[in-house]
Amino acid sequence: MTPYLLSILEGSLLVLQVGLASLVVAVVLGMAGALAKTSGRPVAMWMADVYATVIRGVPDLVLMLLLFYGGQMGLNALLEALGDWPAIEIDPFAAGVLTIGFIYGAYMTETFRGAILAIPKGQMEAAMAFGMRPWQVFWRITLPQMVRLALPGFTNNWLVLMKSTALVSLLGLQDMTYLAKQAGAAARGEITNAPLLFLAFAALLYLAMTSVSMWVLGWLEKKYSMGVRLERD
Repeated sequence: MTPYLLSILEGSLLVLQVGLASLVVAVVLGMAGALAKTSGRPVAMWMADVYATVIRGVPDLVLMLLLFYGGQMGLNALLEALGDWPAIEIDPFAAGVLTIGFIYGAYMTETFRGAILAIPKGQMEAAMAFGMRPWQVFWRITLPQMVRLALPGFTNNWLVLMKSTALVSLLGLQDMTYLAKQAGAAARGEITNAPLLFLAFAALLYLAMTSVSMWVLGWLEKKYSMGVRLERD
C-alpha cells in the first residue's frame, strides 16, 4: 500500500508545477485583458470582451479537449499545407499549462478589471496632473491598490484553477488523479475498496494544498489592507 501512496504523493508535485505555471499564464492574460477592457479603445475592448465571454461560457473539459486535440490537428494541417513538414506532437505538460492558463486568464480578466474600476479615477488624474507618465501611474498608483482589491477574487480563481489541474490526466500526464486511479486498479485484489481509498487520499492532498493557499493569500490580503484598516480606525 505504501508504494501506491508514495506514487500519488509524487504526483502532487506535478499538480503544483502545472498549477503554478498555469497561474503565471493566467495572470499575464488576465492583466492584458483587464487593461484592454479599461483602455477605452473599442477594438481592444471588443477583443477582450469576446475572450472573457466565450471562455467563461464553455466548460473547462470541453475547452481542454478542443484546444489540445483541435489545436494539434490544426497546427499539423497548417504545416502540411505549407509543405513537407514533419508532424508535431504537442507536449502534454505544455498543453495543460497553456490551456488551463488560457481558460483562467478569462476569469482573471474580470477580477482585475473590477479591481481597476474600483479605484477612484481622481487618483489617476491627480498623478497625471503631477506629470507622471501612464506607466508610472499604473506602477505607483493603480497596481498596488488593484492587488489589494483583487486578492479575494484572485484567491477564488486560484483555488478553482488548482482543482482544474485534475483535467490534465486526460492529456496523459501522470498527476495525482491519474495515479490514484491507476493505484486503485492495481490494488483492487489486495485492498478492499482500493479505488475509493486512493481517490480519497488524492482528495486530501488537494485539500491540503488549497488550505495552505488560502492561508498564504489570506495573510497577503491582511497585509495589503493594513493601511486601509488603520485609516478607517
